[in-house]
Amino acid sequence: MPLLSVLICRTGPVVVRSSFLSHTRQCLARSGTDRQLTIARYSRNARNNTRTESFAPRETIVPTEVQGMVVESGYIDPSKIWRSLLFTAAFSTGSFIGVSIWEYETIRSRAMQALRSKLSVNWFKERMKHQRQEMEQWRKDLTGWWNKLSPGERIFAPICALNVIVYGLWRIPSLAPTMVKYFASNPAAKAVCWPMFLSTFSHYSLFHILANMYVLHSFSHAAVATLGREQFLGVYLSAGVIASFASHVFKTVTRQPGLSLGASGAIMGILAYVCSQYPDTQLSILFLPMYTFSAGAAIKVIMGIDLAGVLLGWRIFDHAAHLGGALFGMFWCHFGSQNVWPLREHFVGYWHELRGPPKK
Repeated sequence: MPLLSVLICRTGPVVVRSSFLSHTRQCLARSGTDRQLTIARYSRNARNNTRTESFAPRETIVPTEVQGMVVESGYIDPSKIWRSLLFTAAFSTGSFIGVSIWEYETIRSRAMQALRSKLSVNWFKERMKHQRQEMEQWRKDLTGWWNKLSPGERIFAPICALNVIVYGLWRIPSLAPTMVKYFASNPAAKAVCWPMFLSTFSHYSLFHILANMYVLHSFSHAAVATLGREQFLGVYLSAGVIASFASHVFKTVTRQPGLSLGASGAIMGILAYVCSQYPDTQLSILFLPMYTFSAGAAIKVIMGIDLAGVLLGWRIFDHAAHLGGALFGMFWCHFGSQNVWPLREHFVGYWHELRGPPKK
């Protein structure tokens, strides 16, 4: 088992109250500039001085301007939790349906290729010859490199690439308003649902993305070897959105709006699954390989730190998101993989009937 990095972090919450915290400067300032953030404070608009407070104080959302970017802050409408919950349930269900179709189509494609190769050897040879003639050298090298990767690395590579692409988009100043709106989860914003998913591929800090991708690479091999790539992807995507939902709930209850982004909620789901599945595996900390500990103890300590962060109100990381992802990973280890994943067979049967017999 590769070395364990303890630097699993989902940035946030960057709490927006009367002003952005200093951390917001790092996440939203233009790269390479020394401009100061223009911070506009928002004020409460009391509708009735004699009214009593309900779940949360009724504040109007006055946008905060940061170098021309509008970030909604202030009042978090508790009713949006239902939207977040429905989106989380729909997205998680859709993720597992999607990977089930992917698994079915992969098996179907391989079976048809094997059948065609037996029925028409000449056709297969001509097809392969034609492909070899048209294939360029760079494509051969890429295919050879891809085939050398382990199953875990094959699923890690595209996930890492997406994170790197989004990281690059954060470096383009003209895209900053779009990135804040759709790639940073904020329960006080108008766009609530899709940022819950897109923010799991979003990193602004170089250290942030390096730490998260290192941990994902370290544990993806064991997870894919146990779950398979399709189930792994379903768990990863669902854990990310569930982590965002946990963050929304925490921010709504504590009345602390703010931005969160990072893949650590999804990664915590994979980490918790592997540590729960193989609790006796010995791990060590990067740069301190002489100290080893069991995977079961590691996940307990990590979750204990995040629980303390939630209870004590720490704002260095989004501890609620970490806990949400980790709890889902543990749930999937002890219940989901044995009782939920097999249910896909019913849907795959319907999909098979819809697809009809394969064409010869």
